[in-house]
Amino acid sequence: MHSRQGKGAWRSLAAALALSIGAGVPAVHAEDTLRIAEQYGVVYLLLNVARDQKFIEQEGKKQGIDIKVDWAKLSGGASINDALLSGSIDIAAAGVGPLLTIWDRTHGRQNVKGVASLGNLPYYLVSNDPRVKTIADFSEKDRIAVPAVGVSVQSRVLQYAAAKQWGDKQYDRLDKLTQAVPHPDAAAAIIAGGTEINAHFGNPPFQQQELAANPKAHIVLNSYDVLGGPSSATVLYATEKFRNANPKTYRAFVDGLADAARFVTQHPEDAADIYLRVNQAKIDRNLLVKVIKDPAVQFKVAPQNTFALAQFMHRVGVIKNEPKSWQDYFFSDPATKDGS
Repeated sequence: MHSRQGKGAWRSLAAALALSIGAGVPAVHAEDTLRIAEQYGVVYLLLNVARDQKFIEQEGKKQGIDIKVDWAKLSGGASINDALLSGSIDIAAAGVGPLLTIWDRTHGRQNVKGVASLGNLPYYLVSNDPRVKTIADFSEKDRIAVPAVGVSVQSRVLQYAAAKQWGDKQYDRLDKLTQAVPHPDAAAAIIAGGTEINAHFGNPPFQQQELAANPKAHIVLNSYDVLGGPSSATVLYATEKFRNANPKTYRAFVDGLADAARFVTQHPEDAADIYLRVNQAKIDRNLLVKVIKDPAVQFKVAPQNTFALAQFMHRVGVIKNEPKSWQDYFFSDPATKDGS
């Protein structure tokens, strides 16, 4: 279990990780290498399947190139964004919140935009304190684990929920209770109890593990309820420079991701086995299959229902540039044309 740490410590760690995975690799390279950073959880299943089944490499051959894919695993949107801007990775995988933050930060410069979605999966804010029934029940003594304070999609959805509860001027009312903790450690804290972390805004399968293992664990908030329905909480994004300089690699990646989406939809149990194998995960297989087959979960690459969060973030001033539609912060692509 990690002790309580500030954003500065985590960002320093992120910078060190970014340098370690990108050492000696130029920011712009020939169309034969693709560097992808992912995080923890079933929300990254499409990447796990694409990796295991070599879908990106297969699609690369259709484009006439042999692609070497390098994979790195980081924790939190801040770490991912640092790695992308340092030139250590080409494709970033993180929440819509981090995407909007970096899109705004690089607007008119590196022009980072979304590439595709990793699917629609509900994120649960889980507490092991019976007195906490809604976000209005949180007090100064509570600590809410999130992957990145104030940046992660979990943090942004919590802010959006706070704005709905208390008004836009108090959107950050619960920020002081949040703490950056990787999902596996946060889940362990919720399951064990007795630590300062008594709530976790996580993602599958960690939230399901918490609910199954600790009788006191319960859902306080569902991201779908805040966002108004199924939504793409986790997405992929890249710089405009990488996309323009590597059109064949970019095409192979998007097509490989679409291959993975079809595979997971058609073969959910095989996908579960891939997740266990690639991540060396300890999760119960039956629970994992249940997560993948959940009717609320949709594995598709077109982003869905992201614009409300983007409007909220601009309205409260956390991003300066106002997106007029979801297409402002996603690259135009046939695979994502039906997004929202």
